[in-house]
Amino acid sequence: MSRQHSQLPVSSPRLLASAIGVAITAGSAGHMVFAAEKTEEKAPSNAISLGATAITGEAQDATAYNVEKASSPKYTAPLVDTPRSVTVIPQQVLKDTGALNMQDALRTVPGITFGAGEGGNPQGDRPFIRGFDAQGDTYLDGVRDTGSQSREIFAVESIEVSKGPNSAIGGRGAAGGSINLVSKKAHLGDSFDGGFTWGSDQTQRYTLDGNYQFTDSAAGRLNLMSHESNVAGRDSVDYDRWGIAPSLAFGLGTDTRVNLDYYHLESNDTPDSGIPYTIPVAGSAARTKSNPDKPFAGGDHSNFYGLDRDFRKGRTDTATFAIEHDLSDALTVKNTLRHGSSMQDYILTQPDDSKGNVNNGSVWRRANTRVSNTETTTNQTDLFGDVYIAGFKNSFATGIELSREESQKSSYNVNVDTTPRTAASTTNCSPALIGAPSGYNCTSLANPNPNDPWNGAISRNYAGTDTQADTYALYVFDTLELSEQWLVNMGLRYDHFDTKYKTYNASSVTTSKGDDVSEFVTGQFGVVYKPAENGSIYASYATSATPPGNTLGDGQEGNPLGGTPDRSGNLLSSDMEPETTKNYEIGTKWDLLNDRLSLTADIFRTEKENARVQVDTTSYENAGKTRVQGIELSASGKITEKWQVFAGYAYMDSEQVDGGPLGAANDGNELPNTPKNSASLWTTYQVTPKLTIGGGAFYVDDVFGSVANTTMVDSYVRYDAMAAYKLSKNVDLQLNVQNLTDETYYDKAFSTHFANQAAGRTALLSTNFHF
Repeated sequence: MSRQHSQLPVSSPRLLASAIGVAITAGSAGHMVFAAEKTEEKAPSNAISLGATAITGEAQDATAYNVEKASSPKYTAPLVDTPRSVTVIPQQVLKDTGALNMQDALRTVPGITFGAGEGGNPQGDRPFIRGFDAQGDTYLDGVRDTGSQSREIFAVESIEVSKGPNSAIGGRGAAGGSINLVSKKAHLGDSFDGGFTWGSDQTQRYTLDGNYQFTDSAAGRLNLMSHESNVAGRDSVDYDRWGIAPSLAFGLGTDTRVNLDYYHLESNDTPDSGIPYTIPVAGSAARTKSNPDKPFAGGDHSNFYGLDRDFRKGRTDTATFAIEHDLSDALTVKNTLRHGSSMQDYILTQPDDSKGNVNNGSVWRRANTRVSNTETTTNQTDLFGDVYIAGFKNSFATGIELSREESQKSSYNVNVDTTPRTAASTTNCSPALIGAPSGYNCTSLANPNPNDPWNGAISRNYAGTDTQADTYALYVFDTLELSEQWLVNMGLRYDHFDTKYKTYNASSVTTSKGDDVSEFVTGQFGVVYKPAENGSIYASYATSATPPGNTLGDGQEGNPLGGTPDRSGNLLSSDMEPETTKNYEIGTKWDLLNDRLSLTADIFRTEKENARVQVDTTSYENAGKTRVQGIELSASGKITEKWQVFAGYAYMDSEQVDGGPLGAANDGNELPNTPKNSASLWTTYQVTPKLTIGGGAFYVDDVFGSVANTTMVDSYVRYDAMAAYKLSKNVDLQLNVQNLTDETYYDKAFSTHFANQAAGRTALLSTNFHF
């Protein structure tokens, strides 16, 4: 059986990346030592220092866990004076925890969970922030990173998480918050970091990060990565990816700076099909809120319900040209032009429990398929700085954003009906149909075999959907200093979001089309009182707007474009209005111990009052309401010069308040992927100048998969440990053991059918070189 899908040349470039990394590591050590020694001699006094979390022109402690300021100029005040919850995961935390991708990194931030994908809702990162789906709310250096994908962090300096509605800063969506990846860019000075990680489950990872200063004001940087691994505790699942990220910078340390950055990532995985839900009480007729389905693997947690037909390929390319000019010591203009594309191509076998098969020990293997590509071109112009008006200082940022996003989505035909059977038997497995009688579409819950000789057929299905969206936006932000004790933070954004779509059949004949124009204004307002220079107390209000077609069909659409067709193919009537979310928050932030340790606490209430709901058989209205409220605590930084901590706690009380006439049965239920309690603690201690030890604990409460609260995954605690040892000033070793107790838990819950099991105990030993 041949797989009829587009081929991505993964293996050769991956091996090339490995070869380059190993060759440079082994062959250039002497040169890099010489370069490192010469750096101190030739580095100009005005060199910009590259901190662990942001490029600000000011020196920062590259090993610190706490961060003073977000990277985007839209945050017009230091974090201690920013009236909203913002968590920055710095480079040192990424390194110490052994994070390998964005999901690994975000486990250190309570209040964030991940949802599972299938076919209609694509595979890839699907974070939930404060209970709201944020799949389309990820940014790269402040510019929206459209398209479903699984994000790597080999070229990421830090990750910034802003909680609460954030449309004023990022644009549409961001009902629960947003995630911004800060990329590694070229900087002044020469440096070289390379390493390889070998671990359990055949893990091999090679990375290289080299920076070279060409002239007094120009430099280049290159990041390479090659990764392959299986997954602890899971049969047949594997990951294989490679990436390259070059960066050039000109005019560093001068009034005019130019950055050219490119990012390329390719992946070729055997995806995890998950574990099916099953009714926990034998003979129970239906799942209920009091008796929800939970994932069950028939007695063996390593069971894999997919087939060797399964694959998932991905490719991401992003090119950025940015020019920044200082008009004066207090005023800067910057223009960012970016073009990016994100492709996914997969066949994923889902263990389908929709007919109650699991309760009789059999599982229907349902194929979810997708071929999609999303391209985005964005131009963003910003003017920011400080200005005095009527004697009051204003730290401001204003700008214009123009973007075009285009998404094409199609699928595969997976013909499973290879033997004459009744219609019911194609999806309703019985023990008698397990194996050959069903063409191996029915398998055993207790003993599935991914190498079954499945005898179906696969072909491309060129019917699909094309979606295009144009955005025109204006925004302005300001922090007004009324006095040393009182600050006012303001932000306002206007968006014009024009979306068009068409569906077509396999002969490219258009079967339906539609468009929608949404105009909306979002904002934020906060008042900050500073009882001391190193502390603040604040109250704030912020809004967001999620228009129809927010994710261009490349994510879960709670407010879909075009409505639903009736039996005649006509679209049902719909308000087609943006969903709006508002947030109330009060909190306090303090930088203690000579600014080494940052503490925060806040109380929030987030409301969506016009969620799109179906009100009868022929129409939709923006009439629903959901609510999440809770508290958050965090601590990051150094308790002593040798003891660091990165910790947080979130309590979230979520509720569907009004689901409309047809969704009223779920009123009062908890929102999916919204744990009441979640907490993380990561800490390290420098025992000697050469030896550092550390560890962490991560807790997530029970999580419902659906708003009906009929599917659920249990709470869990995961423990990690690490030890790092400096062999010399140029070489160090680091051992990470993740999921130390080999806990079986689920970190992604889908609304129906299945949940994804997290990796078991994983050991990673890294050898790192620094010059």
